[in-house]
Amino acid sequence: MRRMISATVLGLSMAFSSHVHAAEIDWSKVDTALGKTAVVQGDVHRYGIPRSDLQVTLDSVTIKPALALGGWVAFEPAQDGAMAMGDIVLTETEVNPVMSKLLQSGIEITALHNHLIRATPATFYMHIRGHGDPVKLATAIRGALAESKTPFEAPASSAQAAKIDLDTDKLDQVIGAKGKANGGVYQFSIPRRDPVTENGMPAPAVMGTGTAINFQPTGGGKAAIAGDFVVTAEELNPMIRALRENGIDVVAIHSHMLQEQPRLFFVHFWANDDAVKLATGLRSALDKMAIARG
Repeated sequence: MRRMISATVLGLSMAFSSHVHAAEIDWSKVDTALGKTAVVQGDVHRYGIPRSDLQVTLDSVTIKPALALGGWVAFEPAQDGAMAMGDIVLTETEVNPVMSKLLQSGIEITALHNHLIRATPATFYMHIRGHGDPVKLATAIRGALAESKTPFEAPASSAQAAKIDLDTDKLDQVIGAKGKANGGVYQFSIPRRDPVTENGMPAPAVMGTGTAINFQPTGGGKAAIAGDFVVTAEELNPMIRALRENGIDVVAIHSHMLQEQPRLFFVHFWANDDAVKLATGLRSALDKMAIARG
């Protein structure tokens, strides 16, 4: 009983501390340093950094940034300022110049890998983590991305308003969650059932620990799908078996973080077929995982 009470008190203390530190941060200065405006979920401020400058094709599909080129960085208040986590999209020649700049500023590289195969041109995904003053972190990230051609201007409103030529109500029903339209892509974010921490800090879905499923219409009720499932070691093979049994390509299996609890693996996927058929296969894979429902 004493241990349970102590854990409860500790959890309440961490939550209170997070809110206190959130109130102390001048987020307008973080926005200015990064040159972006955040989307706020709880205490987390997340900034989208899509590679709208790239024309990437895969299996004759021109990939919209929201499908598989949507870089981001998120800040969560911490005792020493903030924890930053992110996933930035780079071309082959941009990887090492950007990495060097990040390392020089004290930001850690937690992963570097592909999320797609057969795509032209090839793109690489660099996962990062930092701790400290959020304005300094944002300044360092923006400075590092200056070594790439990553655009920072606001995306065209016409792209954001693009209609989704799919039966999204049916997709919601099959997946078992409510999706949202973004840049001509229909997106799902599905958190894990149990809490995830990174380096001792809570890491909610918005910090990159939720399963991401994206549908880009390709005509005639078909869609290209991409994203990543977030699974434990025990869930991994049952989940990827479900994907393969439903004709969905598994294109990458890897880690994104260094000190997460529980240990997690990220499984990236690709297919272009009837959207409802693919949603059924994706739901079969989700059923192999401990996800939050409802």
